[in-house]
Amino acid sequence: MRTFIAIDLTTGLKASVEALVGELRLIPDSRNVRWVGTAGMHLTLKFLGEITEEPSARVSSILERIAPRHQPFELILEKTGAFPPGRRNPRVLWVGVVPSPPLQALQEDIEGQMEKLGFPREERRFHPHLTIGRVKFPARLDLLMREMDKHREQMFGEMRVDKFILFQSILRPSGAVYNILKEFGLA
Repeated sequence: MRTFIAIDLTTGLKASVEALVGELRLIPDSRNVRWVGTAGMHLTLKFLGEITEEPSARVSSILERIAPRHQPFELILEKTGAFPPGRRNPRVLWVGVVPSPPLQALQEDIEGQMEKLGFPREERRFHPHLTIGRVKFPARLDLLMREMDKHREQMFGEMRVDKFILFQSILRPSGAVYNILKEFGLA
């Protein structure tokens, strides 16, 4: 099964981001973007990939030990941007997540413990963000990027994080379906 560890967003935050996506969908360039639905709005802490039941049980056991080491914290969504940075040919459109010390510590703890289980460490530095759209094929999206720029400094809201989740992702032609395998409450 395809799995990842993430923080799910509150309904209010999802609605705030969905309002932005609704605006962006009206831009002619947006037909070249596969937009993420509200079910897919989560902050990924670690992508594990395909695992079987036995590794899943080990992952769960480690996550149960990680969770109580971390206190609940505030998660703030603000700013918009694209990967790679710049306007020419973006591949991913995102809403930013403030990289607070508690968030960074939780992600690093998960990353380090998963590495000990044999999951490769991410090569890139953790850049917390919420993917809102993926460009289907390389193209210039000047109008869309100008509209994104209007929201570059926007605050989308905040929430209290008191848990993280081990998700299963099932890929379907209509988009991914996410199932909660287990929730882990912070101390």
